[in-house]
Amino acid sequence: MKNLWISLKITLAMCIVLGVGYVLVLRGISAVAGPNGGEADVVTLDGQVVGAANVGRRFTDVRYFWSRPSAVDYNGGGSGGSNKATTNPEHLAGVEQRVQDFLAAHPYLSRAEVPAEMVTASGSGLDPDISPRGAQAQVRRVAEARGLDIATVRHLVDSLTQKPWLGLFGTEKVNVLRLNVALEELNEN
Repeated sequence: MKNLWISLKITLAMCIVLGVGYVLVLRGISAVAGPNGGEADVVTLDGQVVGAANVGRRFTDVRYFWSRPSAVDYNGGGSGGSNKATTNPEHLAGVEQRVQDFLAAHPYLSRAEVPAEMVTASGSGLDPDISPRGAQAQVRRVAEARGLDIATVRHLVDSLTQKPWLGLFGTEKVNVLRLNVALEELNEN
């Protein structure tokens, strides 16, 4: 019985040390090596937090750049894809409807010019970024809706395009929330 008690004490101590220690080590690494010192990257407008930069959200107004579609309705508590195959009739019907909706809002584009990312959901359903191509396809709509010069809005997209890390890792991307906040700040000035 004494050996069992000692074994339980050792097991409990190891669980505490490894459970708490592991979390503290990861927190320390993120504070030193992670972006924002391991804290959430929030976006503000007029001193108010409007969202997290790393979580996608829905924008439907013509005055804003739109995000990628979300299979989970942008619910961070249940992130994930639809798990439907590219040949699934339901998936194909949904993509076709999104293509038609995108073309209706962007009548100056041809079907071939609709960026795939704007009509297909990401694997997480919470992708906060779109490609520069996805943003540039929307420039004219946004500029016209806001009464801005197209070149000004195009320049804004270019200025907020993030390059691959070290020029090698990842792809070019534009954070939709940051872009829309920059639009609001542009209209304020």
